[in-house]
Amino acid sequence: QYIISIMKSAIIAALIGSAAAFAPAPVAKTTSAINAFEDELGAQAPLGFFDPFGLLSGDVSQERFDRLRYVEIKHGRICQLAFLGQVVTRGGLHLPGDIDYSGDAFDSFPNGLAAVFGPDAIPQAGFAQIFAFVGFLELGAMR
Repeated sequence: QYIISIMKSAIIAALIGSAAAFAPAPVAKTTSAINAFEDELGAQAPLGFFDPFGLLSGDVSQERFDRLRYVEIKHGRICQLAFLGQVVTRGGLHLPGDIDYSGDAFDSFPNGLAAVFGPDAIPQAGFAQIFAFVGFLELGAMR
């Protein structure tokens, strides 16, 4: 009986101590030019507006903020598509047909970085076309 009551007391003390970890910490209010963006979508407690690289320090306009937000969302979507492409091709699903006029099928090339580097890699001309297309999208279509 004595040991059980001590165990229960220890468990209750541990639960009370761990509950303090979930208590909200006080956030210090600072004044700077970044406070102009504290009410933007995505700014949330406890960090508020988070700019770890200081891209918006100094005299920053709403137009610059909107441009950086657009670029961040665009690159995030590109990363999501790249990850999805990795998962799909690693799962064995490839486009039907040939990748070039010499009859090389899409599934004849390896997955991942081996498709770019290595003995069975995509030919250099194909890699140059992919690079040029992505450059066109980045500089022209997705400004």
